[in-house]
Amino acid sequence: MKILYVYQTLARYGGVERVLADKMNYLANHYGYDIYILTRDQGTHQIPFPLEKRVHYDDLGIRLHTQYAYKGLRRLWEKIRLQCLYEYRVCKKIKEIKPDIIIGTDVMPARSLLRHKGRAKLVIESHSMYRMTYAEPTKNPLKLFLNYMAFRAYRKADMLVSLTKGDADDWRNKNHNEKVCVIPNVVNLNATGLYSDLSQKNVIFVGRFAYLKGIPYLMEIWKKVQTRHPDWTLNIYGDGEEKEQYADFIASLNIIVHQPTRHIHEEYCKNSIFLLTSISESFSLVIPEAMSCGLPVVSFDCPYGPKDIITEGKDGFLVPQYDVDAFADSVCYLIENKNIRLQMGMAALTSSQRYAAEIVMPQWKKLFESILE
Repeated sequence: MKILYVYQTLARYGGVERVLADKMNYLANHYGYDIYILTRDQGTHQIPFPLEKRVHYDDLGIRLHTQYAYKGLRRLWEKIRLQCLYEYRVCKKIKEIKPDIIIGTDVMPARSLLRHKGRAKLVIESHSMYRMTYAEPTKNPLKLFLNYMAFRAYRKADMLVSLTKGDADDWRNKNHNEKVCVIPNVVNLNATGLYSDLSQKNVIFVGRFAYLKGIPYLMEIWKKVQTRHPDWTLNIYGDGEEKEQYADFIASLNIIVHQPTRHIHEEYCKNSIFLLTSISESFSLVIPEAMSCGLPVVSFDCPYGPKDIITEGKDGFLVPQYDVDAFADSVCYLIENKNIRLQMGMAALTSSQRYAAEIVMPQWKKLFESILE
């Protein structure tokens, strides 16, 4: 079986990039599929995660972002020129590869792939939530038209794969798309052989300093926790353009900010509780990552990922969104009750195994075989 992935760029040490690499490597190694991946804007960036020999990689050299070096009509011209170049090159590659299945992972390729896929089946992966990416209120006629075209293209795909039940329900009910299924992400689970004993007076947060990660809520929550437990430390692993605006707040509390690391599981094992304050999450890879190190989780019940991963009161706490008092109370409850912390940590470790490649990837194999039938 030949499977072609089409993605924008494999340039960041990001969650989507890690998941794509892991899935492609697994399909090639365990099922013997011939896997191809085309990127659009790779440029000179190195691929952050290793790919197996049976994963064939090529970049189309479009570099769509270069349009923003211009303004006005020149930018519009560049956008049209680059889109036409993309259409030509992706069509040529599809004819060369002759894939059985094509998988698109962002909105731009969807319409193009429908035009050029030939006899191949088209699968769309919803790595971004419906409600956050396409359904935000807008009166801009151009954006409304583009949203309509995106919805139309997605309905014509042979299958749309969502990461969570809530997102899948949105696609079915709001996009009137019945060809939707749920397959969660493959998670890079803890393979270090180390686990937290939950005795360290450390709490961990992993995420960018960005609006969607709910950093203002995190700061407010930790201020409340710090008042009751001044001997505990919050470790933040993340970076971002908004980092500096929190410098004074961080300096006034027991917070240590660390650079992102490829060895995050080792850092989880140095902590006793994991926090997630996001406003929205398409899945949230960091929750099962932390769980696989034995950490209980406290998270806002944001749309939609945490609800699918956390079992309330068993391996973590789901707090009503934006309720910082309830969130701080849940963190303090775990700090003050080590036996409960240990019970929930053990349950979290077991729960995380649902997202191992050996569990998730057979679902992809079954999907590919069913749509080819």
